[in-house]
Amino acid sequence: MSQKIYELKNITKIYRNEGKEFTALKNVSLDINEGEIFGIIGMSGAGKSTLVRTLNRLEEIDEGEILYYGENLGSLRSKELRKKRHSISMIFQSFNLLTQKSVLENVMIPLKIAKVPRNERKKTALEMLKIVGLEDKQAVFPSQLSGGQRQRVAIARALAANPKVLLCDEATSALDPKITEEILDLLQKINRERKLTIIIITHEMAVVEKICDRVAIIDNGQLAEVGEVKEIFAAPKSEAAKHLVFPNSAKDIINPYDASHPDSRIVRIAFDGLSANEPFISNLVEDTGRKVNILSANTRSVGGIGFGQMVVELPNEKEDQQIVLDYFRGKGLSVVEVNE
Repeated sequence: MSQKIYELKNITKIYRNEGKEFTALKNVSLDINEGEIFGIIGMSGAGKSTLVRTLNRLEEIDEGEILYYGENLGSLRSKELRKKRHSISMIFQSFNLLTQKSVLENVMIPLKIAKVPRNERKKTALEMLKIVGLEDKQAVFPSQLSGGQRQRVAIARALAANPKVLLCDEATSALDPKITEEILDLLQKINRERKLTIIIITHEMAVVEKICDRVAIIDNGQLAEVGEVKEIFAAPKSEAAKHLVFPNSAKDIINPYDASHPDSRIVRIAFDGLSANEPFISNLVEDTGRKVNILSANTRSVGGIGFGQMVVELPNEKEDQQIVLDYFRGKGLSVVEVNE
């Protein structure tokens, strides 16, 4: 069983300004396991970036506890906190590289702060640049690099201190889709080879789909849903999860059409990679003689496994409806009533 790297217990964060209060996080509780890629997703202003900044005490919480390997971060004195932060690296959307320093010098910064001898600093920094595929760029300056290359330098710098966890705050938001794909592949490789726990803050569902093992959905400062990515994609329970999995209003995307008959029923079918390639609609007709009206459908890849959803209108007769529902459920499909 994986060790818990973080345990968040009822954490609340309140911002106060000129007599006004804004609750950015409210009673958030979740665990993050060692070695996993954990996603935290929400719409703009949901509180996800505040949440990730509490994980290394860049933001102080007002209530609750954050345990890091069982130790309460809030109880640490300044010196103890600085030492603990050496094992928690962070990368940002804006890269945060020093423009007047070379790529190699940027990667050496955390090692210099940790008072590592210069020869050892250079050796380690070069090893990190090799990991991110930029060993040939050690002498150039950030302004001479593309956005994707700058983010790779930021990742190399974050890895230099040999952290136990890497916090990524919207780290791919400023990159185009192709470069985003490359950076996510790199993070996945680092997670796999170095057993590094990675926590990704994002508003992009495609990021979660591609590399996260589990995901927490934050909505208006509260935890709406948490679980394995494939489970939430197959059957999102909260309105926030439905909105993110199938954009626009959840009801609009799930039920884009009115029923054609007063007795009609509309259901959403979710299926995973085990059944995504099966022609289950044609099989339904062949096996039962019943037909359904397909209203909408889409599929996507989550962690290399096909996931999809289909919205269908059932036959008018109740007996036929039940036969269709029993057939779908017998095939292991998740079936959710839309217009009940």
